[in-house]
Amino acid sequence: MSDAEMADTANITTTEPSTDKPALPQNVRVRFCPSPTGIPHVGMVRTALFNWAEARHTDGTFVFRIEDTDAQRDSEESFNQIIDALTWLGIDWDEGINVGGPDGPYRQSERGEIYQKVAQQLLDAGYAYESFSTPEEIAERNVAAGRPKEFGYDGYDRNLTEEQKEAFRKEGRLPAIRIKMPDEDIVFDDLIRGRIEFKAGSVPDYVIVRPNGDPLYTLTNPVDDAMMRINVVLRGEDLLSSTPRQIVLYRYLMDLGVAKEMPVFGHMPYVMGQGNKKLSKRDPESNLFLHRDHGFIKEGLLNYLALLGWSIAPDNDIFSMDEMVKAFDVRDVKANPGRFDIDKAIAINAEHIRMLEPQDFLNRSVPYLFRDGVVSAATWDELTDREREVLTASAELVQTRVRLLGEVSGMVGSLLSDAEYIAPEDDAKKQLKATAGEVLTAAIAALDAVPEDQWLTDNLHETLNKTLIEEAGYKPRLAFGPIRVAMSGRRVSPPLFESMEIIGKPVSMARLKNLLEHLPEIQG
Repeated sequence: MSDAEMADTANITTTEPSTDKPALPQNVRVRFCPSPTGIPHVGMVRTALFNWAEARHTDGTFVFRIEDTDAQRDSEESFNQIIDALTWLGIDWDEGINVGGPDGPYRQSERGEIYQKVAQQLLDAGYAYESFSTPEEIAERNVAAGRPKEFGYDGYDRNLTEEQKEAFRKEGRLPAIRIKMPDEDIVFDDLIRGRIEFKAGSVPDYVIVRPNGDPLYTLTNPVDDAMMRINVVLRGEDLLSSTPRQIVLYRYLMDLGVAKEMPVFGHMPYVMGQGNKKLSKRDPESNLFLHRDHGFIKEGLLNYLALLGWSIAPDNDIFSMDEMVKAFDVRDVKANPGRFDIDKAIAINAEHIRMLEPQDFLNRSVPYLFRDGVVSAATWDELTDREREVLTASAELVQTRVRLLGEVSGMVGSLLSDAEYIAPEDDAKKQLKATAGEVLTAAIAALDAVPEDQWLTDNLHETLNKTLIEEAGYKPRLAFGPIRVAMSGRRVSPPLFESMEIIGKPVSMARLKNLLEHLPEIQG
């Protein structure tokens, strides 16, 4: 029976919220243990973040290991992407992958002998047994007993005699190994959800080793936790149904001396997407690297992910990771699902972009500018003197107007370009009203008289304001809209007069004249 089939049979029969928070152990040890089966997603990162924050808040230990025993789904590419994601976000770890520690190796694919040894110990102690039943036989027995065929395993193999086992082996059958679940309620106090109870009989005996000898998550995860002395297990709500299995196995491991103590569990709420559905790996919002490609900075994205189930204080959505670490207690995480709202995430990211030092903002923007073909190199030091000069001048104009670093290219592209005509974007064309030709003509005449050494922000503002608003009587939107389109080709751009100063008189005048020339076909 697969993990998924077993999980479906484990029903939480009662949940009694508790107002008392379970105590955290001394010397907190938490872990992050993803499977390398795809692109890192925001739910995975939220799990890593909350574990990291709890470890840092308590001066505890954060262990990072990889659960890669599923050869058909795991990939080295995904493994490297997980490392890339944590490194980019600044989520560091104390023991584990690429760091080492006393309990390695930290990849399950390298721990096979450990699992074999523990499985044999469980068999020898009578806590586990060999099971020869096939899924088809289990379903047939359920139907014959008047139960739904999907009801789950019925305990048939618990008391097989040695003769029966030998008969199955002669048929060529290989046994799975199952854990004996006790006939009693399993009750524990969840750090987030309070008292949770699983009624006796609601969780069947479950497989820990497949017939081919491959260990399952139901064995490897608790064994690793035990041997790495993990005493606080923080994970997603989707794993709640496996907790009674882990508690029972932990009891057995403690009896065998493999585990020293029972960890405390906390199950974090789902991250929801559109339409009241759990955010899926297939949803664009879940793709961590897509957010990075769009220009989220780590401070903004981590701040938003922290809000998916937790808050630092009422009416305070903006905080640093240092502030989060100081305030975080997993027992304050809400049990209700968090909803991923991309608009709010972007708004929070914008706040963090504004808080960057100007040079830091520029350094982080350059890779996006290079990707978009706006500058000549991917790092600040490799740029030309002219590129650095223009970007430095434009930083304060742009930094307060972008929400994502991916938007910087559109804002500064026209400032860096020496093109004498920039074709207007579709939404910018709407700014070219019937009076656009008259406005451009008047602006060209007025600006032509401005000496090049006087081509400065304040002077340009004064000249155009006098010519177009005071004398010609145009409203500011009609007066300056066509000029903005001429300079940038965009409806939204950095401040107009500062942009014209950066662009310089020759190119600015050429853009005005060329837009005037193309106006008939644009308005056509």
